[in-house]
Amino acid sequence: MTHAYSQLYLEDAMNNLGAMLDCAVHAAQCDLSVFYEMFLSSGIASQMEVGNPRFVSGLSGSELAQLVLEKSSDRALPNELYVPIDRTPEYWTGWVLAYYQWHAARSFSFIQRNGLPVATVLSLYPTLHEADLSKFVQTADAIIKQCLDMKRNALKTIRKQSRLTQRELAELSGVSLRMIQAYEQADQDIRKAEAQTVFALSKALGCLPEAICE
Repeated sequence: MTHAYSQLYLEDAMNNLGAMLDCAVHAAQCDLSVFYEMFLSSGIASQMEVGNPRFVSGLSGSELAQLVLEKSSDRALPNELYVPIDRTPEYWTGWVLAYYQWHAARSFSFIQRNGLPVATVLSLYPTLHEADLSKFVQTADAIIKQCLDMKRNALKTIRKQSRLTQRELAELSGVSLRMIQAYEQADQDIRKAEAQTVFALSKALGCLPEAICE
């Protein structure tokens, strides 16, 4: 498997991302999810994803937290040095996210959007923090796969929730049965369909067009 960057930087990346989240929550009193969105939009996440030495090992976790806050808010860390008594759940969350991002070579944003927002990772702490990292990888892979499968089959899911057969949806929407089958089987990408096709399907299903194009 191809990883995101050299393993030489991995331990530093894990420790620093863990310390960054820990510091943001417990020293700066930030909401974890809000701060993590700042991290994703700050440009720092993309630098860590490719193993930029300055960000994965050149800066400490607290320095990363301060940099994120400077780029994305008017908040700052308190002047007094924050020294955690023990590794917190937030630390583990950043630590394991850094490992998974490296292992899977997926962006932090991709992970966040596809079933593993930072709050969900945090919720896995009680059951997985003492387990081998391979257990988290297996769990994360399964969650993301399920999420992607659901998105690929959004049309099918919504149709079934509406208690319509493919033929009934074809009759209601005016979209051919063959095309509906192709969209549901992923032989055709519904996101590339003509706007009037998507609108007709969504109107027949009573949902927003974007719901079937996720």
